[in-house]
Amino acid sequence: MGRPTIGPADGLADRRYQLARVILAESERAGLRAGARLPTERQLAADLGATRTSVRRALAVLEAEGRVSREVGRGTFLRDAERDGRRADREPGGTPPLDGQPGPASFAPADVMSIRRLLEPPAMRLVVAWATAADFGEMDRCLAGGDRAASYDEFELWDLALHRTILAASHSPLLTRLYGVIEEARHTRFWGDLKRRSASRERQHAYQADHQDLVAALRARDADRAVEAMRVHLARVASHLFGEAGG
Repeated sequence: MGRPTIGPADGLADRRYQLARVILAESERAGLRAGARLPTERQLAADLGATRTSVRRALAVLEAEGRVSREVGRGTFLRDAERDGRRADREPGGTPPLDGQPGPASFAPADVMSIRRLLEPPAMRLVVAWATAADFGEMDRCLAGGDRAASYDEFELWDLALHRTILAASHSPLLTRLYGVIEEARHTRFWGDLKRRSASRERQHAYQADHQDLVAALRARDADRAVEAMRVHLARVASHLFGEAGG
């Protein structure tokens, strides 16, 4: 791998996502394909002029987004993005821009949360109708990541990945793109600071329990239960972020 310049983090994507993009780009330039093993963290850090901690965080982003798998004692391997079109055409932490529209950095967290509560619960009916066994496998992978998350930042990666995976299981390209704008807004520093201030281990456990209930309802093809599970979950998140009643 070469040694590209990595600039400072901007308002839309912190250094983890920036470095994750670089790792993918360098892997492609090196001709690596699905199943190929990436260089070690130490080698990536040396090649990219980054610290091992930064590389480890970037690889965590790629793992949560399904771009790589990390196997203890064996290394980090590229996954087949083409197998899953939901990831093949998007950068880590990003979505194609909507021309002429304000960027996600301009969206207030309260606005983002309001639109999530309007969009995500009813979308569960599409997920119930169209989710495949592969989709549920990805949901389980994200749930397992959330279970083993040892920090707020790690849990937030898997939280984002699970919601993205669930919405993508609707198999609606338009819905997936709309949710991509919401997801990118959740990468802004303003949202991150607000979420971090509201975080606690107890709340993390509550969110994970919500996630388990939601995926169970989707797997049971129970649309009413899935809609309600998502509604309750987002109400809980809003109550923690903004001090709303209930949750």
